[in-house]
Parts: sequence; structure tokens; C-alpha cells
Amino acid sequence: MRIVLDVENTVTKRDGKTLLDPFEETNFLVQVGTKNVDTPEQRNIFTFEHVEYNDRCGDNSRLLQSILDKTTLLIMHNAQHDLMWLWSTGFKYDGEIYDTMLAEYLLQRGQKQPLSLQACAERRKLNFQKDDTLKQYFKEGYNTNEIPLKELTHYLGCDIDTTAELFLATLAEGFAKSEYNGMDRIRDITFRVCRALTRMYMRGFRVDRRALQGVREEFEKEKIAIENRLAIQIRELMGDTPINLNSPEQISQVIYSRAVIDKKEWVDIINFTKNKKEFEEAIKTNSRIIKRTVAFSCPKCNGEGSHYKIKKDGSNFKNPSKCSDCLSRGYQLKDTQKIAGLMFKPPKKEWVSNNGFSTSKGNLDILMATAKTNNHTTALQFLTDIQRLSAVSTYLSSFVDGIGIYTKETGFLHVGLTQHITATGRFSGRNPNMQNMPRGGTFPVKRVFVSRWKGGHILEADFAQLEFRVAAYLSQDKTAMKEIDTGFDVHSYTAKVISDAGQPTTRQVAKGHTFAPLFGASGYGRSNAEFKYYKHFNEKYQGIAAWHKKLGEEALRYNKIATPSGRQFAFPDVERRMNGQPSHFTKIKNFPVQSFATGDIVPVVLLELDKRLELLQTSIVNSVHDSVVLDIHPHEKEYVLQIIADLNKDLDQIIEEAFDIKMNVPMLLEAKIGPNWLDLEDVI
Repeated sequence: MRIVLDVENTVTKRDGKTLLDPFEETNFLVQVGTKNVDTPEQRNIFTFEHVEYNDRCGDNSRLLQSILDKTTLLIMHNAQHDLMWLWSTGFKYDGEIYDTMLAEYLLQRGQKQPLSLQACAERRKLNFQKDDTLKQYFKEGYNTNEIPLKELTHYLGCDIDTTAELFLATLAEGFAKSEYNGMDRIRDITFRVCRALTRMYMRGFRVDRRALQGVREEFEKEKIAIENRLAIQIRELMGDTPINLNSPEQISQVIYSRAVIDKKEWVDIINFTKNKKEFEEAIKTNSRIIKRTVAFSCPKCNGEGSHYKIKKDGSNFKNPSKCSDCLSRGYQLKDTQKIAGLMFKPPKKEWVSNNGFSTSKGNLDILMATAKTNNHTTALQFLTDIQRLSAVSTYLSSFVDGIGIYTKETGFLHVGLTQHITATGRFSGRNPNMQNMPRGGTFPVKRVFVSRWKGGHILEADFAQLEFRVAAYLSQDKTAMKEIDTGFDVHSYTAKVISDAGQPTTRQVAKGHTFAPLFGASGYGRSNAEFKYYKHFNEKYQGIAAWHKKLGEEALRYNKIATPSGRQFAFPDVERRMNGQPSHFTKIKNFPVQSFATGDIVPVVLLELDKRLELLQTSIVNSVHDSVVLDIHPHEKEYVLQIIADLNKDLDQIIEEAFDIKMNVPMLLEAKIGPNWLDLEDVI
């Protein structure tokens, strides 16, 4: 029996966030709707707790469970949310699922479009009847259980009907069509992973609040130190001109030494330029060079920032007025002859922003490389501090504050992983997004995550050089395959190439460059030594370079590319450029590696590991990038280590069976264990 299901639940507002999960003490299940796809007249709306009705006798619960007991395929839109509410409120269902949202996501083939039920229905021209009535109730402060029962029931019924239509459409107009041939396998795996991620979300990851406070204090101390250094640097670069470190416009002025004359016309004028000469001339004409300044006491207010206006009778008004001459600062600024700032020149019009020039991380990386090449130590120090300040501020707001907000009274953070946000299928996080954690084992926020059991352990198992091994397999590059077989240290080799080119570096620093060409990076904007490595990569790994070219031709010929898992990526507007390469070439090179590595292999191995842990109390509590994190019961440590060791031996077979392929490049899991997620020691 194929059943469509949808739930309605109350929500909790806290710290400006809307919390929808069942682990908020004030949240509860209001309604569940079901519909038999094969017998459409069999539609049920079960109400459990509402101001107009309460299922005290449990009749609706028993009826819903009886339907679930007979269900062979449970169809939902955003299944993770619905399953979480079903399971957490005691309902049982262990059968197959079908998520229409994830199905639509896969059928989009990397072409990102909205995935709400309404958006999907409108794109497919389904009979969508939902109106904005509920939005208005929520806007007026109603919670779900307070909305008139008749209207809530109608709303839920419309959702069920539309989901049923969407399910049939994704089959008949999607997976059944020849152009989507071969995608059934990745679709079914995606749905099984959805179930596993829901279980993981429900388990939660314990947070040590005292350690969280300690991390906060560390970051706040570092932030103050950076701000103090920047204040000194800005004084040297700008004179007495005050600079707000939180203002992209003012930081742009420090870096590029220019201020926009007319912000309304600025972007349009620059975008209208057709070549580099016009671009540079437009900048000169429409922005002005900034000079260093010296401050002097405002003569109008005598340095007070305000002054008293005089009445006709010669007396002062009761209250002082703000001084317009000095903008209430008490001082005015006088330009000197010296140009202020670092005097960088933006290389192309894509760097232009509404208030000047972009100060994005990517652009700062390029400017830092330029400063390093030219031995411009002042610029390098300033840019490094600006970038680090941005990172620390993000760590405080996104991670420290985010973990504090979303951690429940029980002390658990329920780690949310979604499968439909990234174009490649790799997991994306939410509340907070821990996928954005810096790579490596030094990020102090990890210290706050501990075992739920006294004496328990945290284990992180991550793939060694996963993207490189996947690229070697996909391209069948002989050099890469040999290096993997012999255990060649590719990162040390990268460091040697860059160092020999005149820029001494370490293995750790070089790691950031080793595999960048796999994802389409050309080396543009890097230092001369780093650029030589990027060029050397394609000369060394000729098989990968040839494979990249083959992918480009495939995209040009078929307007799509496919991976061994059956996942597809569409490029409907791809075209050959003047240099012979296809447009979107970065994505064409990036998507297959990233998707097969972290969108396909990691989830499949996570599924297998979850299955092997089934009879233990130890469980998976998170997955970040190419790793899986376990919370180990103190009595199960040796069992789990053996499971990981056995899993390692079976990796290639697991991947082969999942995708019906033959692996000739070995995959490898490495494991670390410790009292928290940060302080780990190698065990495998």
C-alpha cells in the first residue's frame, strides 16, 4: 500500500529562530494526514492535540498506526521532518520511503531551483490549491494548534493531494523517461540515507556547555587582539580617518585606496565597460583617490561635538545642537599629500561591489598571494588580520552562538544534515551548519562535543585523500593510481614544488593547493610559485587532464554529464568558448569528483556503518565532509574499533555493490578516538 503522509506541528520561537523539531519541550504533534495513492478516496486527517480537539482516548493514534502497519511505501515531501515527528511521538514504520522533495532535487541534475511543495507543483503545473491563509495566521501570532481546525484540516489535505500528484509526476515525467535512465539507483540510495540521517538527528550530540564558554572566551580574546593590531595598522595607513572594521565599504577603501563618487551609478557604469582599458578608465573617473588625514579640533564646537544655538535675545537655547561641521565628532579631518591605504588595483569588473570593491575571502586570498609575491609585508599583515577577524567573528556567531541557541535543555545538539542544498549531493548542515567548519584537527569548537556516557569516547573515521582517490578512479590516471598504491606523500611533494619555485612552505600549508586543480582551480591570482604548481599538476597527472577534457566534450555533446552512481548534472546552456574550452568548465570538472566522493561514497559507507552498529548502543552522531563521527559507549570501544577495521577491508566491495562498478583504486578509512571531538589520537 503506497501512502502519502504529511504532519502539522507547533513551533517554538527562540532568539529570533523558528524551531520546528519535536525536541523542543513546547512543541507537539497537531495533525497527521494520509492518502492512499492507489485508492485516492482513502484520505484521512488525524488530529491529536488542538484547541478544538484532543485525542485523549488514543483512537486516532491507533488508526494511524494501523495504516502505517499496512504501508509498503511511505511518500512524503521533506521526509526527514515527517519521519522525525512520527518516530519521536511513538509511531512505528520501518518500510521504504519516497521523498518527493529529494526526487525533484535529483531530477534537477544540479540546476538549483526552489524545492518547496508549492514551487515543485507550480513547475509541473499540478493542481495546487494551497492559499496563504496559514501564513496570515502565523503572522498574527497564532501557533499551529490555534488555527481554526477546519482551515488547518483543509490546508493539510491540500498538501497531501499535491504530494500524491507530485509523486506520480516524478515517476512518469521523471525517472521513467529515457533521459533520466540509470538514476533509479542513486534515488533509492538517497532515500535510504534520508532515513539514516533522521535517526542520527534524533540521537543528538552531547555539548559540554562549560567547554563552550571556554571556547567563546578564547575567540573573544583573539578578536580583541586582532582589532587592536588592526587599529594600529589603520592609523598608519589612513592617518586619523576612522575605519569601521564591520563596514565592507570602508575596508574596501583601505585596501584599494579609492572611494566611490556616485554609488547609484557606480556598478552600472563599471558593468558597461567592454575591455580592461575602459574598466580602468571608469574607475579613475568614477572614484577618487583617498588621502591620509590629520585631525584638528573643530573650531565651531571647540571639540565638544555640539554647541548652543543663540536665541534672538542673545541667550542660549536650553539644549545643545549637534555640530554639523564635524558630524558631532569634535574634530575635523584635513587631507595630507600621502595616498592612504594599500593601493591595490582590482583586476576585473567582477570585483566591483555596490560600495566599492569586493572584500570576499576569495579576493583576499588573491591579494594576499600578490602581497606575498611582491614582499609587501604591510599589506600581507593587514589582509591576514582582516581575513582572520572575519573568520573569528563567524566562528563566534555561527558556531559558538549557534550551538548555544540550538542545544536543548537536555544538553544535546540535534545535528541536522540535508541532502538537497548543495549541487553535488554532499551533505549540508543546519542549526548550525557544521559542514562549514575549517578542515583539519585544530578547530577549538570541536572540543565542546563529548560522549553522552561517562567514560565514553568520540571516534572520527575519515577517508584518506578521498577526492584524489576518486579522481584517480574516474580518470584512471596511471600516475595517481601508482602514488596511491605506493603511499606516496602528495602533500609533501606539493610543498617541494612550491618551495623549489622560490616560495618556502610547509606540508600543512601546501595541502590547500594539492587537490585544488581537481575542482577546476587554474592558479589564477596565486603567487608565481603556486601558479607553477597548478601548471605542474596538469603536466604530472595527464590522465586527469585528459579526463577533464573528455568531460567537457561530453557536456558539449549531450548537455549533461553522469557519474558511476547514476547521478547526472545538466548543462543546458553550455557552449564552446574562443579558447576551445566549454563554459561552466569549473563545475564540469568539479561536480563528478565531489559528488561521487562526498555525495555518493560517504553516504553509502555511512549506511553500512549504521547497519553494523545496529545491535550496539554506540551510534553515528555526525558526518562532516568526508568523515563520520561516532559516540562510543565505554563498554563497546573494542567492538567498534573492530567494526571500523572490518569496514575498512570491505570498503571497495561496499562501493562496488552499491553502484555496480569495479573499483581498482582502493579506498581507505583512518580513525581517531578521544574524550571529545577535538582531542583525538590515531587508532586506525
